[in-house]
Amino acid sequence: MNHFEPSHVLNSLPKQFFAELVARAGQVAREGHDVINLGQGNPDMPTPPHIVEALLKGAQNADNHRYPPFRGHGYFKEAAAAFYKREYGVELDPQREIAILFGGKTGLVEVVQCLLNPGDTALVPDPGYPDYWSGIELARAVMEMMPLTEERGYLPDYTAISAETAAKAKLMFLNYPNNPTGAVADGAFFAETVRFAAEHHICVVHDFAYAAIGYEGRKPVSFLQTPGAKDNGIEIYTLSKTYNMAGWRVAFAAGNASVIESLNLLQDHMYVSLFGAVQEAAAAALSGPQECVRENVNRYETRRNLLINGLQDLGWEVEAPGGSFFAWLPVPDGFTSQSFADLLLNQAHVVVAPGIGFGTHGEGYVRVGLVSDEARLAEAVKRIAGLQLFQQK
Repeated sequence: MNHFEPSHVLNSLPKQFFAELVARAGQVAREGHDVINLGQGNPDMPTPPHIVEALLKGAQNADNHRYPPFRGHGYFKEAAAAFYKREYGVELDPQREIAILFGGKTGLVEVVQCLLNPGDTALVPDPGYPDYWSGIELARAVMEMMPLTEERGYLPDYTAISAETAAKAKLMFLNYPNNPTGAVADGAFFAETVRFAAEHHICVVHDFAYAAIGYEGRKPVSFLQTPGAKDNGIEIYTLSKTYNMAGWRVAFAAGNASVIESLNLLQDHMYVSLFGAVQEAAAAALSGPQECVRENVNRYETRRNLLINGLQDLGWEVEAPGGSFFAWLPVPDGFTSQSFADLLLNQAHVVVAPGIGFGTHGEGYVRVGLVSDEARLAEAVKRIAGLQLFQQK
């Protein structure tokens, strides 16, 4: 059989960090161990029943068995616009300012292809979601990293970006509530972002994946709530976390009309939009009762408190995240993020994500997901306690 070499672009892509994480965990499980996987961000709770019902009804509609419109059904975009008006007070034109996406990850990769040419510069948070890197590499563009440090609340310092870099940059990724740190941003930070982006003609792409997940009664802020935001960027909203629809692959981009048109144009050449029944279900999620979202967030907050309190009781000096379903934990002295993650996997059979997988400034931390039930989280704390790495309180 002939072997056909992949393209240079494919060979240049960064290693899929999470695929390697899953493989290592799978190997330990195959050896017969009970593995608690806290390394991924895959919601463990089911999609709410009324959304599933809308899918089933939509699947029985023969109109949905045909190709949908290239740019998606108007009712989904109208539901998204109404959702933003209700939740954030943001006015959006459904046809000009919303693009339907095959999941948020797809949109994050696509928008780079829409806006950057080979050699162009993108500003990227470090640590940050690794798929930002993938889109930039596919575009043959260049990354300039924006360090996120604990001292600054994991917000980038725009004054630390050189004038030369700011002048070259055409796109900037942000993500709050943040993956991996769990940090949140406020309106003042986004106002500062709009000023910086406007001054340097940079398109802001705000990855709002954890939009619904804020703790202690604090609702995460949308970038688009900031005056001038639509002039200077877009926000990508996925239904994966808000409605436990990760496997449904449905999201939308909202904001600057020129960027939305570019996304639609690229997708015209790649897809014929989402299955109509999925669009009906997505519209039902956005327009329907939201008690399921509040219950979801309450469950994550209960898990957060159980995990953080349990780890603090061990003597591990950790901070509770302000949002997302991740906790960002400093590794003990004498370990790297990878060696500590390996220790937890091999000796406690608990999977965490080493911080180095999210960028250079992720070194010294591990990311823990709150996507296992309370009993499993309590068992993970018990196993970590058994390693006797900390001075127990």
